[in-house]
Amino acid sequence: MSGTMNAGARRGIGLLADPLILSGLVLAGLVFGMPLLKPVFAALFPGLDRPLYEQDSFLNLTIAHVVLVGASSAISLVIGVLAGVFVTRRAGREFRPLVETIVATGQTFPPVAVLAVAVPLLGFGAAPALIALAIYGLLPITEAVVAGIESVPVGVREAARGIGMSARGRLLHVELPLAAPVALAGVRTSVIINIGTAAIASTVGAKTLGLPIIVGLSGFNTAYVLQGALVVGALAVFTDLAFERLGRRLDRWKRDSA
Repeated sequence: MSGTMNAGARRGIGLLADPLILSGLVLAGLVFGMPLLKPVFAALFPGLDRPLYEQDSFLNLTIAHVVLVGASSAISLVIGVLAGVFVTRRAGREFRPLVETIVATGQTFPPVAVLAVAVPLLGFGAAPALIALAIYGLLPITEAVVAGIESVPVGVREAARGIGMSARGRLLHVELPLAAPVALAGVRTSVIINIGTAAIASTVGAKTLGLPIIVGLSGFNTAYVLQGALVVGALAVFTDLAFERLGRRLDRWKRDSA
């Protein structure tokens, strides 16, 4: 009985030692347990009448933040993969400098500038934020897809061609799967950037974790700023570790299938 309990305790300690699980617990604790930290923020900022952001729950803000980042990243992923595949095909190679210039320009303009242009056309809310984040996250994905496809060994391509695979078959069953680990690194970078950048979307009325930060900055409430920043940071760390775990599995699969 004692041995079973010790084994269970060791297993529990091992799980807590996992950075991904630990970061997930920290994120969950902040999202669900922020009201319990009200006395802590009241002690840290005794001059504030309202030391805890309570205009909306942090759970709702986190869900809205994740949905916005997920939707914009999905748009960036689709466009980035299509653009990366196009410029690595024979018909699209001459357009590669143009495509690279266009996607690079998307990160040259700050998201705030894109929001300022989009708001008069689309109004306040999530729509202009979605466009700004999708444009801003396009460059890392496109570059990673191109680099991943170009990293596929020539011998593998020739072997696929030698067994009679069509160009489409080689792309779908050889090039893209082998390019996946490199492409994932670009997706990881894009998503992490947008998790932080999405907070700015609250300036145009989008519901994100940036709301406590914006309200705190405008009302000189440092506690609100800190609460929003803590949850955004925890979400970014958890997401980054999740992508790292997925990347290791893809690398392992690539080695095993080589």
